[in-house]
Amino acid sequence: MAQVVTPSKKKFNLSEFLTQNSMYIVVIAMILYTGLTQDNFFTIGNASNIMANTSVRFIIALGVSGCLIIRGTDLSAGRIVGLTAIVTATLVQQPDFVGKFFPDLPDFPIIVPLFVALAVGGVLGLMNGIVIAFLKVPPFLATLGAQIMIYGFVLIYSQSKPIGTFKPEFIQLGQGKIAGLIPYIAIIAAIVGILMWILYNKTRYGKYMYAIGGNENAAEVSGVNVSFSKVKIFALAGILYGLAGYLLSAKTGSAGAGAGMGYELDAIASATIGGVSTAGGQGTVPGILLGVFVFELLKVCLTYLGVTPDMTNVIQGIVIIVAVALDIRKTMVKK
Repeated sequence: MAQVVTPSKKKFNLSEFLTQNSMYIVVIAMILYTGLTQDNFFTIGNASNIMANTSVRFIIALGVSGCLIIRGTDLSAGRIVGLTAIVTATLVQQPDFVGKFFPDLPDFPIIVPLFVALAVGGVLGLMNGIVIAFLKVPPFLATLGAQIMIYGFVLIYSQSKPIGTFKPEFIQLGQGKIAGLIPYIAIIAAIVGILMWILYNKTRYGKYMYAIGGNENAAEVSGVNVSFSKVKIFALAGILYGLAGYLLSAKTGSAGAGAGMGYELDAIASATIGGVSTAGGQGTVPGILLGVFVFELLKVCLTYLGVTPDMTNVIQGIVIIVAVALDIRKTMVKK
């Protein structure tokens, strides 16, 4: 009788578990410590604010994720968010406001500025995609140049002035809540997340995206139009940034030249924490949401604990370095 060999179960490696999940463990410990030492941390108001902040950054991270999955990046994300926030702000001011940016502008429904923001973001993303796919400029350099250029557009367009006094219905969209708890923008972000999950997992778009990230040459040989796929990925990223810029203006109630500054770094860090590999070919929508949530909770905890904004930047920078280092380590272990 042939002997049946049962496969041996892989032993639990505590050291490996702690290394791979160190970021989550540290943040959970910070949440517990902050909640136990600060009376107003575990409150409905704080939870609602975290949801609102996470929602906008989640949408940005979704855009950046596609660029990372194909072994690229997008350093222009924050500036596109800033430009679309400014453009939105100039189109949603109250009609009777004396200092209106465009005095003769008709009173549009708030959905019109949304389409404008999506179009502006989409065009800028499309430009990034064309430069990267057809001119063969490395994504880092292409989007770095776009970042600087778009910031110039922001300064020119806004005249370096803050813009506010928005329509009440627009403010309500960004600051309103269902049952006093769930922000409207959290519902919008959830819908976007579901649509992106379907796109990543149930369509050719997602199949081609992961194939390019896994092995671009093999994807090309198998019939994937790599250049066209890259253009679509960056164009969609731009559209998502446009939506985020629109919602950012609604949430904050004003917009200035600094809107969106540094958001691309937060998005890259959040996506990496959430499992989007810098080596390409890996990443899930739920993981991205978790990464954004963890990164946002880290910042909130530091604020509650009285850490200065300058020191918070230092810690965020360390988190980004550690997240990328852990991702590289996991990739090397798999190989």
